[in-house]
Amino acid sequence: MGREGRGGGGTAHSLRRSVFVSFAVSCSVVAAVLLLTLSMFYRSSVLNDAKGMLARECASVAASIGDGGGAADEIGLLSSIDFGEERATLVAPDGTVLYDSLADAATLENHAGRPEVAEAFQTGEGESDRASDTLGYVSLYHARRLPSGDVVRLGLDRSSVGRIVGQGLFLMVIVVGCLVVVAWFVSRVIASRLVRPILEIDPEAEDAKAPYVELEPLVSRLNEQHHDIIERMDQVQSADDMRREFTANVTHELKTPIAAISGASELIRDGIVRPEDIPNFAGRIYDDAQRLSALVSDILTLSKLDETERTRDRQMFGSVEDIDLLSVASDVCQRYGQRARDAGVRLRLDGVSTTIRGNARLLDEMVGNLVSNSIRYNRQGGSVFVWVLPQAGKPCVRVSDTGIGIPQEDQAKVFERFYRVDKGRSRERGGTGLGLAIVKHAVAFHDATIDLKSELGKGTQITVTFP
Repeated sequence: MGREGRGGGGTAHSLRRSVFVSFAVSCSVVAAVLLLTLSMFYRSSVLNDAKGMLARECASVAASIGDGGGAADEIGLLSSIDFGEERATLVAPDGTVLYDSLADAATLENHAGRPEVAEAFQTGEGESDRASDTLGYVSLYHARRLPSGDVVRLGLDRSSVGRIVGQGLFLMVIVVGCLVVVAWFVSRVIASRLVRPILEIDPEAEDAKAPYVELEPLVSRLNEQHHDIIERMDQVQSADDMRREFTANVTHELKTPIAAISGASELIRDGIVRPEDIPNFAGRIYDDAQRLSALVSDILTLSKLDETERTRDRQMFGSVEDIDLLSVASDVCQRYGQRARDAGVRLRLDGVSTTIRGNARLLDEMVGNLVSNSIRYNRQGGSVFVWVLPQAGKPCVRVSDTGIGIPQEDQAKVFERFYRVDKGRSRERGGTGLGLAIVKHAVAFHDATIDLKSELGKGTQITVTFP
């Protein structure tokens, strides 16, 4: 198979063949139009020449017999002339046919109504192109009025003119046919030369060059795709590394509460724990079970978000509908109000009712995780502010706090799964390490953008802007 046949199924087309056929068909169409135009022009030219010749001969005949002196003399002079394929007719002023070179004049009807004869009687000269009522075939006619008042008329069968035209057209067809054959051959050569540089493009080259200006976008795209493939291979490798790291982190995070639950329950089961300490151990088991439940819930949510981004199916979380952001933020603040008071943190909500198209559950989790983090990483007596308001005409949710802040070098990583700025202290403060990762994916789900500003020791501000 030639190179032009690669890269597709049964519907692939050869570029060389397409170019060749386009050139060849174009040349053939041009040749056909040229032949048609020339034939029409040639036919018209031959016809006009025949009419001119007939007029000149009619004038010559009229001059020859014009001084004959009477109808008998005119008939005698006409009879002595060899008209060949032409037909000569002598018509009296009353339309009576006095002489006809191809028919018996006595049998012919009155010719006063013939267009060329009537015109000759009126103006001295007339012509027409019509079917002969006497002979049946189409003829060219030219008539002249003689000094005697009679009209002499010459006629020429158009089939005679047609033979001349046919001979000329036959030669034209031969010439044009030869031109078409040459055009097809030249088209094949041109198509091959045009396509060859395209076939020589190496799609695997890092910086392929376009042989034609028109192909520069395509070749540039090939180069970009080549670089994209390399980058994606790197990304796949990175994603594989991240997946292994995520699996290891999940395993570790799950083992920690499971081990704590197992250890505490085993001590209670074996009677090692003193009766007065059982409530304390039960509380630990409950807290670790809650942490384990939250971790599993967050992992399931992230898995659904990953699948949603992969399949572009937003129905996995339910319907998308009109949601009031202020109402969502209000529900979150009410739910986390007691936790904020227990932590000695003031939680405040402000803003205006703002409606967007979104998923209520994801929006609740997004705002909830932001508020939860602001409470968790705050200081005693600190504050958390939640604003819902438009900015530059776009709906916006902003959560800011007066907490411990995030170091500059860690700000780009806090949305990664299980990433903790201070791993030891973060576990003491609770949380699954997946909250901000869920926030990032929930923001992407709603085609929104997220902006983080933080200063160590002064607090953090996270703004989510919806389209």
